[in-house]
Amino acid sequence: MSDEATSVPRIVVGVDGSEPSKAALRWAVSQARLTGGVVDAVIAWDFPTPWFGLTPPTDTDPTDYQKQARKILDQAIDEALGPGPGRPVDLRPVSAHGHPAAVLLDAAEGAQLLVVGNRGRGGFSEALLGSVGQHCVQHAPCPVVVVRGRGHGA
Repeated sequence: MSDEATSVPRIVVGVDGSEPSKAALRWAVSQARLTGGVVDAVIAWDFPTPWFGLTPPTDTDPTDYQKQARKILDQAIDEALGPGPGRPVDLRPVSAHGHPAAVLLDAAEGAQLLVVGNRGRGGFSEALLGSVGQHCVQHAPCPVVVVRGRGHGA
């Protein structure tokens, strides 16, 4: 038997605090409960991009961005699943530096499933599928489930 066949199924879910990402988290936890799997709830963070010659402050400590991302992730988990311990599956929060699509694709290596919301916090609220979700669907190393948020059939 291979290591993959004997290991616990791992589901990666992208969480950015948006309603679709919280719906994706709930779906991933439900699926993990059915399969006896674990859930890696992943949020990506990056430094602000210079825009029209404006640059972000260089004196900001990267751990500040990491801590803020983790705070957003923890809050989204509590809002989606309820606060505190006693969750029905092993849920592992992950905060990683990089572009969200790249971070999710890296995290999905070796996973059984990648789950994303149909769109995140981007500016195109009328899009059926956001750019991160679309990139993940096209390039993921595993099957991808796209979950719509509240108000969109969820």
